[in-house]
Amino acid sequence: MKPCDYVQCSGFPCAGVNHAPYAVPAVEMDPERIAVVLISEAAPVDPADNYYRRDDALFARTTLAAFGSAGLQAEGLQGLLDRGIYLTNAIKCGKVGYAVPTAALNACSLLLEQELALFSEVRAYLLMGEVAIKAVNAIARRNGEPRPIPAGSTYKIRGGEFWFRGARALPSYLQAGPSYGIEKSKVAMIAEDIAAALQIAHLD
Repeated sequence: MKPCDYVQCSGFPCAGVNHAPYAVPAVEMDPERIAVVLISEAAPVDPADNYYRRDDALFARTTLAAFGSAGLQAEGLQGLLDRGIYLTNAIKCGKVGYAVPTAALNACSLLLEQELALFSEVRAYLLMGEVAIKAVNAIARRNGEPRPIPAGSTYKIRGGEFWFRGARALPSYLQAGPSYGIEKSKVAMIAEDIAAALQIAHLD
């Protein structure tokens, strides 16, 4: 199956985002083999830089580097997928400016919820950055579920034991994008959080 065949935005109802790079992963997979789902922020401005486009794409390079720092070397994103690790964005469109409007985040969390429902065997969610954290909290709030991730800075809450729909939820920092923008201390913490997710899912 391909997630894009099951998750589709109708009419692009939200404002404040760039609809041009909209994408849901079009990669072929067996959803029952997915044990870790990594959720990052938004689609890149250039669609060619998104996940599963090519192995030298920006999101691929920085994400593979992050997993390498966590001790998992893979031959491209397909290598991660073959190990049971799926990558996606909380916001399927691109950002306009620094922040994602709340209305757009809530609307796109509906798509993310449909996407996550495809995977029944997830043991760990990696929530890479504030947007991913807010999107998962929005899904829970809409369905009357407890808030998975508490309020607070990522630095203070990462490492806590949080759960989302039967799987561990690990708040972390954004790993996808220009590597020069990530502080060395955050690179180390991202690696720690990825390593923790791999251990939880028995993929280490």
